[in-house]
Amino acid sequence: MRASQIFIPTLKETPAEAELVSHQLLLRGGFIRRLASGLYTWMPLGLRVLRKVERIVREEMDRSGAQEVLMPVVQPAELWQESGRWEKYGPELLRLKDRHQRDFCLGPTHEEVISDLARREIHSYKQLPVNFYQIQTKFRDEIRPRFGLMRGREFIMKDAYSFHVDHASLEITYQTMYDAYQRTFTRLGLDFRAVEADNGAIGGKRSHEFHVLADSGEDAIVSCDHCDYAANMEKASSPAKAAPAEAPLEAARVQTPGIRTVAEQAAMLGISSSQIVKTVLVVAGEQPVMLLLRGDDELNLIKAAHALEVDEVRMATPEEAESATGAPLGFIGPKDLKTSIRVLADHRALNVGNFSTGANEMDTHWVNLNWDRDLSCPDSADLRNVRAGDPCPHCSTGTLGIRRGIEVGHVFQLGQVYSERMKITVLDESGRDATVTMGCYGIGVSRVVAAAVEQHFDERGIIWPASLTPFDVGIVAINARKFPEVAAAAQALHDRLEQAGFNVLLDDRDERPGVQFATMDLIGLPHRVVVSDKVLAQNVWEYRARRASENTLVNEAELMDRLNASSPVH
Repeated sequence: MRASQIFIPTLKETPAEAELVSHQLLLRGGFIRRLASGLYTWMPLGLRVLRKVERIVREEMDRSGAQEVLMPVVQPAELWQESGRWEKYGPELLRLKDRHQRDFCLGPTHEEVISDLARREIHSYKQLPVNFYQIQTKFRDEIRPRFGLMRGREFIMKDAYSFHVDHASLEITYQTMYDAYQRTFTRLGLDFRAVEADNGAIGGKRSHEFHVLADSGEDAIVSCDHCDYAANMEKASSPAKAAPAEAPLEAARVQTPGIRTVAEQAAMLGISSSQIVKTVLVVAGEQPVMLLLRGDDELNLIKAAHALEVDEVRMATPEEAESATGAPLGFIGPKDLKTSIRVLADHRALNVGNFSTGANEMDTHWVNLNWDRDLSCPDSADLRNVRAGDPCPHCSTGTLGIRRGIEVGHVFQLGQVYSERMKITVLDESGRDATVTMGCYGIGVSRVVAAAVEQHFDERGIIWPASLTPFDVGIVAINARKFPEVAAAAQALHDRLEQAGFNVLLDDRDERPGVQFATMDLIGLPHRVVVSDKVLAQNVWEYRARRASENTLVNEAELMDRLNASSPVH
């Protein structure tokens, strides 16, 4: 294809609203254009990349045995009311009414729709297992859309849903889909990691996330340096090792005027923050709860919600904290509480001896408290975020490291969360009604495009993986208008490469060579061939791989070898 025949509206300047590299480069390279907050038009180059992601995803889904369907974006409210998510999903669910004043929503996900389809069409265990997938537009009314394609309101997703007669069958399909995702992201040319994850609001029990590793990632990914343990921060754990035994010291109340933070407390008392048991007041459901952590640890709200067996935990306001404990925030502690309140400690907090904590009185703290001697041990759970260097929970020798990741895929074992609510049953082998078991499997197709850029770029622009590039080869014809032989040679090379199976972009524009080179670098084609009167005189081509820093003169046989070596097709 000629560059003069495809619309590539590149930008010299980076748009002010673009923060992430992917957002900047996709706008500058003419791959996408903003319509409104969180809404983007896919331009010709961008659509070529998007279709390549879709093709690889579709091929691997078909290979796994999943069957493609296409469900409506607009969904009736009755299904969401039946599942209990019409109100629970919150303001991200864009609700609307039709001309008859019936309630609908734009689907952010399709559990309800596929569940309704299954209960209407699947009646016998003989029809199971079955796995349906679609590649479909979704809409979530994000409160603050940002980062371009990374967190938009409208996006393209592959979602799949499997139905089973029992959990053993689900386990088989779950592993099949896990393997399919491994192949998919490998073929997409991404450096990724699969990690154990929390199921979140979608429900169910077991799940794994697939993260593209990138410094710009919003998620913290925890992994062991010795074994294959990996989890996201919401799920990662580490064993609570007992602290070295210390001789108990005499407990005392000390005046700490104006001291509210752990850092201030440690500095004034001359102790380490690890010798402090800090108090965090949260609201679980409607009830205030006191959580205790070691002073150098950070509360994980997802773990706290699981430990307290509620859907969500939020931090209490200063007013709520004082009302629940009778003491001002910053001076609250577990000893001599003035009110009755549930107390839950992180495992590591119970391993601290001679610790300091709030005394439930303004400007006063305890020092040298010890569990069992000065106060009873409360119930405990894993409540903290792990830290780099923590011991691995799965092996005895490894330590945990933390990297940033962009979530691009997630597989869930939903179990019977939706099938029970929406009454999806089949007749089992004995002729009795049996509630089906479900799995759910998603890939952020449009997000993959942005994630690939976050991982593959340099100061000149994008460096597409070979499987995603909009064109395999870029040919730059220098001064083609001035030298007809250059135009003819470039066109002939374009035609030969196309016949060999490569997608080729021929830059035949009447532009300065510097502009042509900059465009090729910006849009990220993996191979560039320069055709000029000088190289034609030498009967060679001037070649450069996108990641290379210098040009190389090659004959056509050598050029074909280089192109074939890196092509995912050849």
